[in-house]
Order: sequence, then structure tokens, then C-alpha cells
Amino acid sequence: MEILLTGATGFVGSLLLPRLMEHGHAVSALTRDPARMRAALAVSPAGRPRILAGDAVSGEGLAQALEGIEVAYYLIHSMESNAGGTSFVDRERSAAQNFATAATAAGVRRIVYLGGLVPRWVPSDSRRPRRASRHLASRQAVEQVLMEAVPDSLALRASIVIGAGSRSFRLLVRLVERMPVIALPGWQRFRTQPIDERDVTAMLLACATSELSGEVLEIGGPDVLSYGEILSEIAELMLIGRPTLRIGVNMTGLAARVAAAIAEEDPELVLPLMEGLQGDLLPREDHAAERLGVRLHPFESAVEHALSQWERAEPLAAR
Repeated sequence: MEILLTGATGFVGSLLLPRLMEHGHAVSALTRDPARMRAALAVSPAGRPRILAGDAVSGEGLAQALEGIEVAYYLIHSMESNAGGTSFVDRERSAAQNFATAATAAGVRRIVYLGGLVPRWVPSDSRRPRRASRHLASRQAVEQVLMEAVPDSLALRASIVIGAGSRSFRLLVRLVERMPVIALPGWQRFRTQPIDERDVTAMLLACATSELSGEVLEIGGPDVLSYGEILSEIAELMLIGRPTLRIGVNMTGLAARVAAAIAEEDPELVLPLMEGLQGDLLPREDHAAERLGVRLHPFESAVEHALSQWERAEPLAAR
């Protein structure tokens, strides 16, 4: 199958690329910097993809890249606020519209998109929808643009993906590793279902050939955990003891900047992530894993795998 992969050097894309090639697909990878991608991509037993120059935000190169493509993976996502003088919300919408238009013109059969879970209801009032954060609302808007353009498309929505390359997971690990006391704002009580990177990759791979059509599938691991429990279990699996301090209020702006400083992360990434912690983020029971033929790893296994992969590249001080 002729496949175009965007975001091939990103966290999820770099995991999906070798799996697609191992399954015999002819993969083209779209990038703004072909030389940088060639240097970044490891040579796998299945070889290298065809590397094409293009930019979804400007639309440059999309028509050529999508010509003859059957399935296109849209794994482009950016939360930097001021790149190019525009907000990440505007850039994401523009890029999605450019990609959707080019895919439609090229006759692409399916777009596969990985987005984020969106909040459903305000806990205190089930009649009123709870507003999504800028980050989650933007991902939902991108999903809508792509799904409307190519009706046979499939979208997956996930919460925290547990993996060594996941910036969300790395943020949590750094906080556990570097904070002598884990401060837990009010959002620590909200629940979600973290999912193993291996399971997300397997589901995305299955989407290329699945008989499912035009669906949005909400995916999560088998374990429902509060954010406080996630931090506590990561600390336990890292074999370190950390007392906790429950603050009771969110203080999102301040907490995001403090967390970014401790983890040496970009605050423009951390703030949108924390803005999304307004309530439970749980997938609906649509049996996505079963329908895509994927057996889920439990949270403990996901974290152990991620920490092991992390330590192959760099040491963890706490371990």
C-alpha cells in the first residue's frame, strides 16, 4: 500500500515508520528538512522511506507528496505559541486545511489522525458541556477538518501516551525525579487512562487496512488512574520515595511555569497541557482496541517499558 507519513521523526511517527515498512507498505515521509530527516532516521531491516520535502502550514509540496497515496498519516502537532508570529491554534487549523484540500484533490482514500481526548461534561452539571482547553479544542478542530475532507478516514483520540519519547511522560518523570516533595494541585483527583506507546503504534498500524470507516475511536489503556496516582506509581516504579503535598487549587499558570522550570521544559508546551486538566479525560467504551485487534498493556508494564527505553539513551538519576 502507498502510504504518506507526516511527523516521521516525532515521538509517535518514529515508532510507526518501521512498523509500516516491516508490513510491506511503500512509505513516503514528508518533512520540511529532508537532510535533517535523513540524518535522524535509523536504517531498519526494512530500509528507509522515500523522503519528500513539504510543509503543511504553507502547503508547499503537498500536491506532489500526496500523488498516488492511498493512506496518509497526519501526525503533525505543535503547541509553540509564537512561531512565525501566529498562535499554534491558527497554524494547526491552516495546516490541516491545506493537507485536507491536497488529499482530496489527490484522491487519497483515507487519512489517519492521532488526536487527544476531549472533556465531555462538567462534573457538577451534566447538562452543560465542559469547555476543552486550547490544546484539546485545536486537536478536535483538526480532526473535524480531516474527517470531513476524506470520509473514509479514521481518527484516534488518546490521553497520556506512555513512552520514552513522550514529552508528557518525560515531564512527569522529571518532576518525580527532581522534586523532593510532589506538590499536587487540585487536578490531581481527575482521572484518565494512560496508554502504552506500543498499543498506540499497533492501533495506528491497523488503521491502514482496517475495514472500519469514518470513525473516531477513543483509546486508552486498561487502567483508570487519577493524575495523583499516576505520579505516585511512577515514583514507586522508579524505586524512589516522595512525600506528597495536596494543594487543593489548580493555580494552572503558576504550576505550569514551575513544572517547566523543574523539568527544563518549554513553558509554552507545559501550559497548554495543564490547561487541559479540568476534569476526567476518559475514553468512551467503543472497544477500540478490540476492534483494531490490539491487546493492551497495563500501566505498570507501560511505565517499565518506557523507563527501560529511556535508560538505553540516557541515565535517570533516580535509578
